[in-house]
Amino acid sequence: MSLLRRTHRKFTSVTTPDQAAVTTHTLVTPSPESLGFEETSVKKVHRPIYLDMQATTPLDPRVLDAMLPYLTQQYGNPHSRTHAYGWEAEKAVEKARAHVAELIGADPKEIIFTSGATESNNISVKDLNTFAESIRPDTSLVSIMTVNNEIGVTQPVEEIGRICRSKKIFFHTDAAQAVGKIPMDVNKMNIDLMSISGHKVYGPKGIGALYVRRKPRVRLEALQSGGGQERGLRSGTVPTPLVVGLGEACRIAKEEMQYDSMRVKKLSLRLIDGIMSRVQHIVRNGDPNANYPGCVNLSFAYIEGESLLMALKDIALSSGSACTSASLEPSYVLRALGTEDDMAHSSIRFGIGRFTTEQEIDFVVERVVQHVDKLREMSPLWEMVQEGIDLKSIQWSQH
Repeated sequence: MSLLRRTHRKFTSVTTPDQAAVTTHTLVTPSPESLGFEETSVKKVHRPIYLDMQATTPLDPRVLDAMLPYLTQQYGNPHSRTHAYGWEAEKAVEKARAHVAELIGADPKEIIFTSGATESNNISVKDLNTFAESIRPDTSLVSIMTVNNEIGVTQPVEEIGRICRSKKIFFHTDAAQAVGKIPMDVNKMNIDLMSISGHKVYGPKGIGALYVRRKPRVRLEALQSGGGQERGLRSGTVPTPLVVGLGEACRIAKEEMQYDSMRVKKLSLRLIDGIMSRVQHIVRNGDPNANYPGCVNLSFAYIEGESLLMALKDIALSSGSACTSASLEPSYVLRALGTEDDMAHSSIRFGIGRFTTEQEIDFVVERVVQHVDKLREMSPLWEMVQEGIDLKSIQWSQH
């Protein structure tokens, strides 16, 4: 049996739903056998529905199309200035740099390619702290996440930037969860440094970018020495295929942001209303009036979040940030909001994205309702709550 199958899927390139231009792409998708699943004539095992978009997004097939030539025929080093292979690779890199810059309202010369947002954060924060302290003792750096990756809360970036600029303080933001999903303008928001991640915007893994303001100029020290590429801040050969992928992902995001935003918001409301209208004692974590709708974090009282995750094996979900997934401690984000440990442990993050469908959301709602009810039926705490007992009034015996 062939391990590859061809499927047809429609993708829409739009700025508004009324301007939709639909094209059909032929995709090659792996069969269950090639992914380690056993497929029999009695029962077919399918891959889970993916709702973990804050951990990573799927590669947009249009991004892959843009990358493929630079993985095969056009494989030149973009820093080779003596032949056509290098020239065409350099042209592709600079085109991608322009796409990234356009998405955030920057000058292409202010974009530095890195391996991802983590490296961009390190270059920005570590060096600027040292730089600021070397000027005067009371100089400081403000660094925030534009969109929180656990609860989706958005920060008032423009107001923060205005305050920082008035006090001549550098302002850095980790915009990995924001770029391509909500409008970002580095000049309007007075952002001096911004970290961007490719795989959070339907681009490839292993590539990111750092925006570094030129006027007023932000001076940084490179973390590593080498050939002096990327304005001397990030030495090493720029990976052309990955950079092209990031550039194409940013180009698509700029064109389709309005449409994607409307669609994700609609699916988010469908998910939240579907679950909360049928299940009691659920808390939505974060500020519903200042959030990115594609990140929905819910706490289900009287059950363990990990137990619910295990029960929902046909849905790919998360209980929090993939960056801190090795820790068994309750989410520090939820605890900072004043959430008690039991509710923090019962939280589930639902990540909705560009390729999520209404049918998938409806399936998830049914499964969540089914398994929450089932787990609560097995919980003695739930039985006590049903009997009207206030759990906080109980003095538990210690052994």
